[in-house]
Formats: sequence, structure tokens, C-alpha cells
Amino acid sequence: MRKAYEDGVEAPERNATERIARARFAALGTSVYPDATFTLRLNYGTVQGWNENGKPVEPFTRLSRAFERATGADPFRIPDSWQQVKDKLDMNTPFNLSTNNDIVGGNSGSPLINAKGELVGLLFDGNIHSISGSFWFDTEKNRAIAVHPAIMREALAKVYGADALLKELTK
Repeated sequence: MRKAYEDGVEAPERNATERIARARFAALGTSVYPDATFTLRLNYGTVQGWNENGKPVEPFTRLSRAFERATGADPFRIPDSWQQVKDKLDMNTPFNLSTNNDIVGGNSGSPLINAKGELVGLLFDGNIHSISGSFWFDTEKNRAIAVHPAIMREALAKVYGADALLKELTK
């Protein structure tokens, strides 16, 4: 099954990627930035939600939403370590945020910085629409998802008791 997938899906996709890149360059030239191809690239964007089936998706999620959606079963199970300190957690803490940055696979862990050079998130995913990002970027729907530093601080202080690490990170 794996061999069939590699031959029937991955190989044609690799071949098509090269043709798509050539066609894009022929059509757009240097009016759009090139693929980073594993080199440093700065990407400009803003915090933005999007519309899904006519309904707005807000750009920020809060800790409270994780507990609201918790079912006790995977993938919506809150770890016991978090449940045990629930009453100490600030449920209004920003958890994730979405931006209109153009990301592709391999960008996970990249810093999200603001205009002042401050860390405001760590990229880890994209919304479902960003899957096409290897081929095109839809400014209306593609979104990069980052974890907010506030939830990292909240977790280090109240869930994990990592005060020394938190102190070092906030110097």
C-alpha cells in the first residue's frame, strides 16, 4: 500500500510541483516572493480570522474554549495535570491566534514576531485552507496558527511549576 501511495501520489505530486513552479514564475515573474526552499524568509502578515461557511472565525482562542470542548475522550481530553489546577488557571488567557501569513509544511516552530521585534507566538499549524499553500495562497482563507506566549507562561507557572524556567524566559 505504501509503495502504491509513493508511486501513485507522491511521485506525480513531486513532478507536478516543479511544473507548477515554472508556470507560476512564467505568469507572475518576480511580483510574488519565491518559495523559501529551506532558506531564511521573512513573511509579513497580520492577526486575522476568516469566514467559514458565512460565519466569522475569530483570530484568538482562549483557554476557556479548551475546557468547554473537553469530552474526557481523545482528542478532546484535558490532561489530568491541567484538570487538577483548573480553578487556578485564568480562563481568559489567549491560547492560539491566526494570522494571514503564508506558511507551508516545515514552518512549525518558527517565531511569530510583531513590528517591535517581540515574540507574539510560535507557528505550529495552519487552518484547513492552508493545505494548498504549497501551490497558491488564498488571502481570504489561508491562515497560519500560532500558540500564544501567554498560555506558555500560564502553563509553566500554574500547571508545571516551572518557575525557574519561566523566570529565565521572562528576563
